[in-house]
Amino acid sequence: MRYTGPRNRLARREKTDLGLKTPGSKSHASMLKRINIDPGQHSTRGRRKVSEHGKQLREKQKLRYIFGVSEKQLKNYFIGAKKKPGNTGVFLAQFLESRLDNVIFRLGFAPTRAAARQLVSHNHIKVDGKVVNIASYQVRAGEIVNLKNEEDAKLPVVASSLARVDMLTPTWLERKGTVGKIITVPESESIEKQINMRLVIEFYSR
Repeated sequence: MRYTGPRNRLARREKTDLGLKTPGSKSHASMLKRINIDPGQHSTRGRRKVSEHGKQLREKQKLRYIFGVSEKQLKNYFIGAKKKPGNTGVFLAQFLESRLDNVIFRLGFAPTRAAARQLVSHNHIKVDGKVVNIASYQVRAGEIVNLKNEEDAKLPVVASSLARVDMLTPTWLERKGTVGKIITVPESESIEKQINMRLVIEFYSR
């Protein structure tokens, strides 16, 4: 099942900003202040050293939380990536980056992947001229992604996200106004800066 509890708790558990809160919000600022404080009344006192399996589990969980996918979804992505000849970690990252909700987030139409997922499920997004309401839809190179109509661009969550000047569009995407295009297959570098993909692959390869 997808996690629906307090999101700041996850960030503190993993000691990293998982992108679950809107940048600039009070909740996001509160999370950044407490992110390096260990959860629990007694902090790290009396805690045992993390095993290798524990490290693998934590990286896998971080990847799940960042993209908002269930355990079953992530495992299926791994199975699909493993079937391809080449680097399994790269293919796993490409599957995750190619999700429609992630593409909407990367294009800057929404401040978080959760907000992007809501836009998709509420029929605000078109892919090649057709409304797609499946967040896990795998967007392919050459496809055009855009908001359904001009009114959707006026939604507060969309308007505020489009107005951000610190949002950088990945090189595998191109955006002009409220229209985005997938130029090529997604890169894995942005994920690898946050996640040790080797540990994730080792976790599922046990």
